[in-house]
Amino acid sequence: MTAESAAAAAHATVYGYPRQGQSRELKKAIEGYWKGRVSADALRETAAGLRRATWRQLADSGIHEVPTGDFSYYDHVLDTTVMAGAIPDRHRAAVEADALDGYFAMARGTQEVAPLEMTKWFDTNYHYLVPELGPDTVFAADSTKQVAELKEALALGLTARPVLVGPVTYLLLAKPAPGVAPDFEPLTLLDRLLPVYAEVLADLRAAGAEWVQLDEPALVQDRSPAELNAAGRAYRELGGLTDRPKLLVASYFDRLGDALPVLAKAPVEGLALDFTGPAAANLDALAAVGGLPGKRLVAGVVNGRNIWINDLEKSLATLGTLLGLAGRVDVSASCSLLHVPLDATAEHDIDPEIARWLAFARQKTGEIVTLARGLDRGTGAVAAELAANRADLASREGSALTHDPAVRARAAAVTDADTHRSPAYPQRAPAQRAHLGLPLLPTTTIGSFPQTAQLRTARADLRAGRIDAAAYEERIKAEIGEVVAFQEETGIDVLVHGEPERNDMVQYFAEQLSGYLATQHGWVQSYGTRYVRPPVLAGDISRPDPMTVRWTSYAQSLTERPVKGMLTGPVTMLAWSFVRDDQPLGDTARQVALALRDEVTDLEDAGTPVIQVDEPALRETLPLRAADRAGYLAWATEAFRITTAGARPDTQIHTHMCYAEFGDIVQAIDDLDADVISLEAARSHMQVARELASHGYPREAGPGVYDIHSPRVPGAGEAAALLRKGLEAIPADRLWVNPDCGLKTRAWPETRESLRNLVTAAHTVRAELPTPTD
Repeated sequence: MTAESAAAAAHATVYGYPRQGQSRELKKAIEGYWKGRVSADALRETAAGLRRATWRQLADSGIHEVPTGDFSYYDHVLDTTVMAGAIPDRHRAAVEADALDGYFAMARGTQEVAPLEMTKWFDTNYHYLVPELGPDTVFAADSTKQVAELKEALALGLTARPVLVGPVTYLLLAKPAPGVAPDFEPLTLLDRLLPVYAEVLADLRAAGAEWVQLDEPALVQDRSPAELNAAGRAYRELGGLTDRPKLLVASYFDRLGDALPVLAKAPVEGLALDFTGPAAANLDALAAVGGLPGKRLVAGVVNGRNIWINDLEKSLATLGTLLGLAGRVDVSASCSLLHVPLDATAEHDIDPEIARWLAFARQKTGEIVTLARGLDRGTGAVAAELAANRADLASREGSALTHDPAVRARAAAVTDADTHRSPAYPQRAPAQRAHLGLPLLPTTTIGSFPQTAQLRTARADLRAGRIDAAAYEERIKAEIGEVVAFQEETGIDVLVHGEPERNDMVQYFAEQLSGYLATQHGWVQSYGTRYVRPPVLAGDISRPDPMTVRWTSYAQSLTERPVKGMLTGPVTMLAWSFVRDDQPLGDTARQVALALRDEVTDLEDAGTPVIQVDEPALRETLPLRAADRAGYLAWATEAFRITTAGARPDTQIHTHMCYAEFGDIVQAIDDLDADVISLEAARSHMQVARELASHGYPREAGPGVYDIHSPRVPGAGEAAALLRKGLEAIPADRLWVNPDCGLKTRAWPETRESLRNLVTAAHTVRAELPTPTD
């Protein structure tokens, strides 16, 4: 096939799309179902309507081939677990009794049965449910969902491509099931799993699929020769099937590295590759292996993870080069558009000059279609679009928002002394213990408390003008008073104010920092029905006024017990925002850190004895390739220390991390030099406590004993058992007792009972400790 005929064949496609609907209809329907207000049939109809609307919108915009199977009630990895029949034994009866309720039980747990563990999807802020596998796992194909959704799309007269999590990635994301030896490797089950995929592929072909996409993002990570050999074997076997559709193997989030030649020579009909950011290296690597002659290449040249407009001319140049490396080149985003909001045109409150820089899912779809048309017909066919794009890019580059001389001068003046706290922890710790006077195994929470209906109503009334700011602030005071009183009554040692004034742990700060923009409808799925509105970090960052002092001080005025000041750290402020891509991330992190440093000083001056700087995103932002990690961790840990290094020795600095694998960043956790760290540990059965101990972590830690992402209430005995496990790794004088994460998403009844059980567990285990001797 010539380059010209390859260009003529160019089509636009996407790998996936936001699931929630413009007004988060899916979230409302699912939560209504959980509360018994929405029937199962009504939920299914809402879901089907959202799928139809998405496919029609994509097709109307010019997308030639729509994805199916990417839609999920909760998580696409959990959907794969169902497809493979890998239901944990403790959930099997519930799934057999009612498939929908059993599905949600695996995701959320019940009072009797724990859910699957949840962790971050590669280096994104999306969370997936970790498959639990063991040597006795029996797989059984169930293609019901995948076939039904394909048929729905085909019935609309659309060209559709089912999307599945690939078998190698599925197994590499799995963990040993409870009771299985911790060194068990799920990848050893590959030969047992491949027949399931063969059956699903045959079912999809019979249902009308011409192509099926198998996502293998795990192959962009550093992989051993054995893992690469397994990938090669998997696709030799699947590619060698006779009863199957054409196979498109997709990777994203980074460069494929040594996995690229493995996939390039596999007997599959196409590859989908990321060509954005560090994955741009895929272009030279593809040329080095001789390209994909006679095969389909889907080129991900539009960044599917940020919200900035594409440089269309640059992308067309990349696509032009790729034309000579494959039998056919199609155009897509770099990954599923699940990670961006739906539609930038809904943001009426953003300055039009800045709004022209933004591209959400619908705008990215338009860019993909434009690029496919330009590749197909030449640049003359998209001349108007290219001219408008050049003007938009120039507007951003020349904006005063992106260049604040005072902010840049302050960042440039940071010295090494500004990045290290003095004195060191062994000298600080006695001063903090004397200042706080806490017992062994002190109890605390992570920060947020349930946001009540009265609070949400007051917030809506304020926006609608039905109440004034004074009335709203009285509601905030009442909420803080209730939270403080409950904590005192329960016996918690270090209190929080509950954060009733905060809409989101990042957005709240972003709205008070210069250089950030807030969206009104920029919702993105974090997990299940939890959606967040990441702010847009568009320019240079500074702090005009104190952000948290007023409400922290008010809470402290209500109690003699210490109240924590609560801040979101610089890395998380970046990771959970749509961050500018026109300067190094380390430069932006330093600007945010300096703004937060000022807040730490003001909190101290107001008498706040404990300040928590949350960094739950430190691990999730870790580059997928080991070669890229040292540079990232250097600026990330420095940014945290810039935030906290000015604190007085007797001010106790806490940090918090959750729902990630921490074993490979323990040294970075140490490098933060926080006095206390709290971490998710309940679902992973204190694994992180053992990792900290293996490292020789010298400071205080609170591995969580209450899984807040499940509605179930852990009993005091259960919490005490976890606490005893924690004591096997961390000595009592350095162990804290706390939940896994903040309580914003929980209801008050379960929160009250769970925290009372947590305090009871702490008292029980404290009483078991040997009496100190002089």
